[in-house]
Amino acid sequence: MIKEVKSPDTERESRVPPNQNLVEEIPVLQKGDIPNIQKDDWKLKISGSVEEKEELTYEEFKELPRVKVHADIHCVTGWTKLNVEWEGVSTEVLNNIVKIKPKAEHVMIHSIDDYTTNLRLEDFFAEDVLLADTLNNEELKPQHGYPVRLVLPRLYLWKSAKWISEVEFMPKDRPGFWEKRGYHNRGDPWKEERYSGE
Repeated sequence: MIKEVKSPDTERESRVPPNQNLVEEIPVLQKGDIPNIQKDDWKLKISGSVEEKEELTYEEFKELPRVKVHADIHCVTGWTKLNVEWEGVSTEVLNNIVKIKPKAEHVMIHSIDDYTTNLRLEDFFAEDVLLADTLNNEELKPQHGYPVRLVLPRLYLWKSAKWISEVEFMPKDRPGFWEKRGYHNRGDPWKEERYSGE
């Protein structure tokens, strides 16, 4: 049975954050080329401030409890797409795979293309956050993060890293790819946290 979750932002009276424009289709943006990834070669590492590191194959990932999340998504470049359906594995499930050390307060997400993004632990474990392999009832396409991407509907989309390969729990925060280049450390679209200093 698949658990169903509605992102809290979909319950807002006004669902479009400040200075965002609605789009019909999800634009495709990334820092470089789209990597060519085969399911049989893909693995998800869970590392850092954990008692024991773990590594999941794609088959093992697909056997984990499933969740479907109804959400809106917002890009820092100014577009918003309402009513997006994601399916995959809730980040909460990782608590059943590894024992996270009490000192862990942050997470770094690593992607196959060397992209990284940092998150607070409470943002990573929010109820509507998932490791998604399905978008709008179809398997993720390469341009949208195939085979697995992170999705955090309540933060700007650069935090929802595509093509993820590792979840690293950290006792101290450190900036990821765009955060090193002037983007806001958290990225709340409702507060317009687009760039550092805002």
